[in-house]
Amino acid sequence: MLDTNLKNQLKTYLQNLKSPVELVVALDGSDKAAELKSLAEDIASLSSLIHLKDETDTAVLKPSMLVRSTVKNTEIRFAGVPMGHEFTSLVLALLHSGGHTIKEEAAVLEQIAALQGEFNFEIFVSLSCQTCPEVVQALNLMAAVNPAIKTTMIDGAVFPDEVSKRNIMAVPTVYLNGQQFSQGAITLTNILNKVDSGAAARQAEALKTKDNFDMLIVGGGPAGSAAAIYAARKGLNTGIVAERFGGQVADTVGIENFISVKETEGPKLVANLESHVRHYEVDIMNSQKAVKLGKDELFEITLENGAVLKSKSIVLSPGARWREMNVPGEKEYRGKGVAYCPHCDGPLFKGKKVAVIGGGNSGIEAAIDLAGIVQHVTVLEFDSKLRADAVLIKKAESMGNITIITQAQTTEVLGDGQRVVGLQYTDRTNGESKTVELAGIFVQIGLVPNTEWLRGAVELTPRGEIIVDSHGQTSLKGVFAAGDATNTPYKQIIIAMGSGATAALGAFDYLIRN
Repeated sequence: MLDTNLKNQLKTYLQNLKSPVELVVALDGSDKAAELKSLAEDIASLSSLIHLKDETDTAVLKPSMLVRSTVKNTEIRFAGVPMGHEFTSLVLALLHSGGHTIKEEAAVLEQIAALQGEFNFEIFVSLSCQTCPEVVQALNLMAAVNPAIKTTMIDGAVFPDEVSKRNIMAVPTVYLNGQQFSQGAITLTNILNKVDSGAAARQAEALKTKDNFDMLIVGGGPAGSAAAIYAARKGLNTGIVAERFGGQVADTVGIENFISVKETEGPKLVANLESHVRHYEVDIMNSQKAVKLGKDELFEITLENGAVLKSKSIVLSPGARWREMNVPGEKEYRGKGVAYCPHCDGPLFKGKKVAVIGGGNSGIEAAIDLAGIVQHVTVLEFDSKLRADAVLIKKAESMGNITIITQAQTTEVLGDGQRVVGLQYTDRTNGESKTVELAGIFVQIGLVPNTEWLRGAVELTPRGEIIVDSHGQTSLKGVFAAGDATNTPYKQIIIAMGSGATAALGAFDYLIRN
C-alpha cells in the first residue's frame, strides 16, 4: 500500500511513539477493505509499539480502522482508507494516541480534558477536500486528550448510502451524537466554543487584558502574515487577529505561480506562513472576528465576543470570500447542492449532472476537474464569451461531457425542499427562460471583500474594496490595508504578500513620524 519512500518517512515519525497503540481493522469483501488491510499491515510493520487487531465481527462501519490507546483509553476511527489529504490526519492520530507531545497551548489541552459528557463526532469528508483535514485533525486531537470524546472520519465516497441517508451534499459535515454540528471549515477554538458554553466569555476576558499593540493586523492570510513578519522584525509589539489563519489559501488546491516554488498546495503554504510568523514574537489571536474599527486615543478593534483590542497602528487584511449569485434558492440550498468548492464537494456528485456558474479561469478549471467525476457539466457564463485562459477553454471544449452556454443569466436555484434539482436561467440573446435539471451547482464568479464592517470607518470603492495609496495608507491616517480586500489590482498570493510588506513598512514609517 505504501511505497518505500513513504514507509521510511513514516517509520521516522513513529519513532516518537512512547506508549502502545492498537490498530484495529474491521473489514468486508470490498476492494477498499483490501487497501485498508494492506495499509494497516504496513503501518504495524514499522513500529514495535503498534499492534494490529481485527474486530470485524463487532464493528458497524466496514471497512474502517480504529486507532486506540490502551494507556489513555482513547479511540479515533477512520471509515474508509485515510490516504490523500487525510493521511496526515492518520499519522497525527497515531502519534497523539501513542503519547507524542501534542503541539497546542496548555490552556486549550486543559479545557479539552475538562469537558464532561459523551461526545461522539462523525466527520464526513472527501479525500480531495483541502478543508476537511483541518476539521478532522482538530476533533481527533480532542479525542486523543479526552476518552469521553470519540471521532469517526467517514469518506463519503466509500459510504454513499450513509451520505444519501443523511442528505449530505457538502464536506466537511460534522455530526455530534447523531445531530448535525457544523458544515464547512471550523477551527478547534470554535468547536470548543460550541461544546463548552463558557469558553467564548473566558476568551473575551483574556483578550481584554492584552497590552496595547504597536501594530495590530486584522487577517491572517498571506498579506497579514507578511505584514506581521515585517512589523516584528522592526521590533514592534505585533498582533494578528484572524477568523481563520491562512484565509482563502487554506482552501486552495494547486499553487503553481508562487515564484521560486514550482508547485505547492494551500494547506502547506499556510503551515509555512504560520511557522514563519511564530518564529517571531507575534501574538496570534485565531478564531476571532473583528466587527468594528474605531479610534479614541488609540485605534480600537472590537471583536464579535465583545473584547476590544487597542493599537497605535492598524493593518487591515481581512481578505475576500466567494461571491454569491444572490438569486432565489441559493441560500436555502447552500450545502444541499449549492457549493463553492469543486475539489471539496465534487466527489459527492459522482455520476450526477452539475452546473458551474462562471466562465473565468476558476470556473473552467472547476468544470474540467468535475468532468472526471460527474456525468455531465453545464457551464453558464453571463458574458458573450468565456474569460478563461485559451488553454483551459480548449481543454474544456475537448471533453465530451462539458456543455458551455454563454449569454446565460442564472435566475433561480430549484429544489424539492431537501436538495437541488435544477436551475433556471435567462438566455440573454432572446430573453427566453430555460431550465436545466441537475443535482449540484458550483458557483465560481469571483470574490467579494470582507469589508462590510468597515463601512464608514475607511473609504471604500463601490465594490467594497479598501482604497489605499502606494504606501498602503487608507483614508484614515494610521490605518493601512493590504491584500485582496483592497483596490490593488490582480488578486494573487504573491501580490498580497508584497502589499502586506508595503503596508507594514508604511505603518512603521507612520509610527516613527508620529
